[in-house]
Amino acid sequence: MTAISHRIIAFADRWPKLLALLLGAVSATGFAPLNLWPLTLLAFAGWMALVARGPRGWRALGVGWAFGVGHFTIGLNWIATAFTYQAAMPAWLGWVAVVLLSLYLAVYPALAAWGAWLLSGRVAPAKSAGSHVPPDTAAGDMTPTPPPFAGATFSFILSFAALWTLTEWLRSWVFTGFAWNPLAAILSSTMIPNLALPTIGTYGLSAIIVILAAWTGFTLLWLANRKNWHQPKSGTWVGLSFLVIFVLPLMAVFLFPSLIPANPTENDGTPITVVQPNVGQQDKWEGDKADANFAKLARLTAPKSDTPRLILWPEAAIPDYLETGYPSVYYDRSPAEARGRLTSLMNAGDVMLLGALKLELARDGSVVGARNAVMTVHADGTLGPRYDKAHLVPYGEYLPMRPLLSAIGLSRLAPGDIDFWPGPGPHTLDLGRFGKAGLQICYEIIFSGQVVDRTHRPDFIFNPSNDAWFGGWGPPQHLAQARLRAIEEGLPVIRATPTGISAVIDADGRVLDSLPMHTAGRIDTFIPKPHAPTLFARYGNALPVGFALLLLAAAIAFRRRGR
Repeated sequence: MTAISHRIIAFADRWPKLLALLLGAVSATGFAPLNLWPLTLLAFAGWMALVARGPRGWRALGVGWAFGVGHFTIGLNWIATAFTYQAAMPAWLGWVAVVLLSLYLAVYPALAAWGAWLLSGRVAPAKSAGSHVPPDTAAGDMTPTPPPFAGATFSFILSFAALWTLTEWLRSWVFTGFAWNPLAAILSSTMIPNLALPTIGTYGLSAIIVILAAWTGFTLLWLANRKNWHQPKSGTWVGLSFLVIFVLPLMAVFLFPSLIPANPTENDGTPITVVQPNVGQQDKWEGDKADANFAKLARLTAPKSDTPRLILWPEAAIPDYLETGYPSVYYDRSPAEARGRLTSLMNAGDVMLLGALKLELARDGSVVGARNAVMTVHADGTLGPRYDKAHLVPYGEYLPMRPLLSAIGLSRLAPGDIDFWPGPGPHTLDLGRFGKAGLQICYEIIFSGQVVDRTHRPDFIFNPSNDAWFGGWGPPQHLAQARLRAIEEGLPVIRATPTGISAVIDADGRVLDSLPMHTAGRIDTFIPKPHAPTLFARYGNALPVGFALLLLAAAIAFRRRGR
């Protein structure tokens, strides 16, 4: 091995957690907006090699935790921007929140690393004779080694992939869940997800990415020892590795899009108007700007033809209450007047879906809670079915442990002292001639397997959102995850946001039309056709969890065979 290799190994053995932290930070560059997914593969390969070299399980746990801290701190940097919109909090507190959240989320990679080390045993180079790898690599031993997928190494890789999948799935629901940026999202800008998501879902694809990263890393380590080049069949191994590491990913990026048939928006489909007013978060809740904000929405919504259409506005598009029965102090204008402003923008036969608020009253008539809702407004001013957001954002839509946190001066990032209440979960709204709509408000769309009422399958998913406080990285990451949901469920996804990225996504995950960030505009198009229910749409996360368990069983079998 080269002197550089020796120095890297020496640094890794002396500062494993620091190197893991740096590798975790590099791994986050694979997500949008950078999309440097080859770096993610290499970073994961390096991290897995660090875990494999660990002499004890506790070191594997620490290395996994350090990697997770770097991975989530960089990938979730947009959360810091959200705190800049809360006047009661200093801006630097946003980065404290990012780090604290990352310290918690890093527990999941730590558990994956620790579990893989325990299940497969120590697979690092050992100084004792009889190991399956060089007895003392750091000392320069040039003994030829078996190919990377041999004995305990194969067991380690499979168990690592399985446990990463299971911990990602756990992360999606433990403590209400925070499923942002699953590993599969690094490939959302390619068509690779189309090969796996309809069957094993997002978390199953994450397992495949871990295996690909491991193949990359362990092959490079094997090839670094020149003595291996002269082993029998080494040419076959090198050629196969080159195929897996380089050729297949490039084919998936450049060839598969041409193999998947186009799914254009047919002119006989459902006509829609998606409105993006470019109303920033700093202006959204300013009372004196409410009329100007509505004027932006109105100008972009005005009909261009007499054809009935489905009008789609963003989350919390208006501050008005559209329902009657609330205390008069909450009304700036009557519900009839508020609905009249909307119907004045509509053709006869139009239907509008828009984000609005609903209040919850106690028996004495006092307001005790609110709902982040999507209302249906018909052209005659009547209200149709409503959807209430189920996955609420802690600190954004409700304050956990309110008596304690409010006592020390903390408050929600969004204005208001009334907490939002969660809705019952996914259900389908029947919009008559405009089909059946599944609703997912804002970050609800990131929860794989939890976005559709499977007993009443919709024709499309409407995802109104407010990404205005997500910084520069949050909106493209949000869009990437919406694309994964479209492929998993075989359903188009329509996104409407105040500042971008609004988009029309077909059932293959392709963005057919979109409005860039910080741009006012509208999209006039037709809803793409849905596919037949995918296997994942039928069985949900039972498939990736089952896939992970199969990988675990294979890992145990290979470990026993190696012994």
